[in-house]
Amino acid sequence: MSDEKKDSASHARSTGVVSVAILCSRVLGLVRDQMLNGFFGSAYTGIFTAAFRTPNMLRDLFAEGALSTAFVTTFSKKMKTEGDEAAWVLGRKMISLATWFMTLVAIAGVALAPILFRILTPGLSEEAKVLGTWLAQIMYPFIALVSVTALVMGMLNSKKIFFIPAVASAFFNLGCIVGGVVLAWMIDPGFRSGQVSEKGLTAFAIGTLIGGILQLAVQLPALRRAGFQFRFDFGCKDPAVKEVLHLMWPSMLAASGTQVAVLLNSIFASFTEGQESSLAWLSIAQRLQQLPLGLFGVAVATVTLPMLSRLATEGITPAFRGALAKGLRLVLFLTLPSAVGLSLLSKEIISVIFEHGKFTAHDVANTAAPLQAYAFGLIFYAAIKVLQPAFYTINRRFIPMFVSLGIIVFTATVNSITVFVLKWDHTALAWATAAGLALNFLTLYVCMRKFAAGLETRFLLHALLRLAAAIVVMGGVCLAAKFSLMADWAHLSLISRCAMLGITISAAAVAYFAVTKALKVEESSEFLSILSRRFGKR
Repeated sequence: MSDEKKDSASHARSTGVVSVAILCSRVLGLVRDQMLNGFFGSAYTGIFTAAFRTPNMLRDLFAEGALSTAFVTTFSKKMKTEGDEAAWVLGRKMISLATWFMTLVAIAGVALAPILFRILTPGLSEEAKVLGTWLAQIMYPFIALVSVTALVMGMLNSKKIFFIPAVASAFFNLGCIVGGVVLAWMIDPGFRSGQVSEKGLTAFAIGTLIGGILQLAVQLPALRRAGFQFRFDFGCKDPAVKEVLHLMWPSMLAASGTQVAVLLNSIFASFTEGQESSLAWLSIAQRLQQLPLGLFGVAVATVTLPMLSRLATEGITPAFRGALAKGLRLVLFLTLPSAVGLSLLSKEIISVIFEHGKFTAHDVANTAAPLQAYAFGLIFYAAIKVLQPAFYTINRRFIPMFVSLGIIVFTATVNSITVFVLKWDHTALAWATAAGLALNFLTLYVCMRKFAAGLETRFLLHALLRLAAAIVVMGGVCLAAKFSLMADWAHLSLISRCAMLGITISAAAVAYFAVTKALKVEESSEFLSILSRRFGKR
């Protein structure tokens, strides 16, 4: 087997390992949202979602976005050029700096929460704002925990340890669920009798902090085994630290396009007819989008970034272009069927997962429409996760930043028109986000193609044509089942619904892989080979 083939197989194998780990996390995340909506209803859940919006945005934007990208890029290069010990020194300095700085950010968040929450949800009632402010103040310290966690994850990924960092997110959701339920049972008498109150939401907010602690703690033994020994080191004048910070701020602005779009959706949604419920509907739709995004987009990006960082030390070589193009083809192969499935089966999927307790059929209908929009955006979002970090490895960090700033202006303009002028509902906000993601990806792709002197675009287009044929067959299976097996959906029991939906998804997946295998799509063979080895078939 050639080196190129070995690298390709290793890349796909590592992606599969990360995908399995992330699957655990995403499923538990769905369970957490399912419990919140079932226990408290969409209005209360919407307030909780809005309260966690800013800490969560800071996590995605700063800790697991800009900080992680800049750190992994610098750490991987340092490890290759100067050895492990020099890289560990950088890790100690960055953890010390992040702990100090993000603790200050968390304290500021707690102090400013009464102002920030009102700015970000201007259309909500005063009662909702008071409750949301209290919940936000409880959850702001989460950002300090997750910043250190992101650095630990980056070091482990750079050492080609992928499973533990990926599965750590499952422990976050597990802490949220178990901690939230146990505390709610203890401090909210109404929770035990089904009459929930604000105390129950407080318990789940504290559960978020418990989850953050678990997510960090579960990774520390693996980091020690890899050779890292921690002690505080505030040597911020280190050139490598300056390089991380130098890369980080444009990366943060670049990542802000999607995150600010989500934040804007929260603001504009508070003015739509659903108000608090609209926040929950959009959040659930986005959560379902993030399941395949985390499984495939984030998984491919997690494996690709350290590889690109090492390859970039030799310039933009054919190996660099090939690795990036391979990552894009793999992520499209995995996300295209996910997007089509989510769109065609949106109501059925939401109904099976969330239509319990206080989450009604009305909530299902109002969540399905934005999910279809987010499903369209999923394809581009996942590709951005792979493409955007590549700009930092070749020292073109300002390109994603300027593109994202343009996307923010685009999204804000479209949202203003749809909500305040056309008076459309929350679904329009999701479509604006999806359109922004498509524009973001296309712009970045054109730029990277120019800088890298090509990105194997011809191979990508050929792959897309073959994938399109498979998607048509898969879509036909979904529609056939929708209008036959699931035609009388409203009168089916939960067990029957689960069975019919499971059969449909399985048949659609078999059809997709059968067609891609027949059409000799390279990624299909690699993926099926990984599955065969997982089940012991040789």
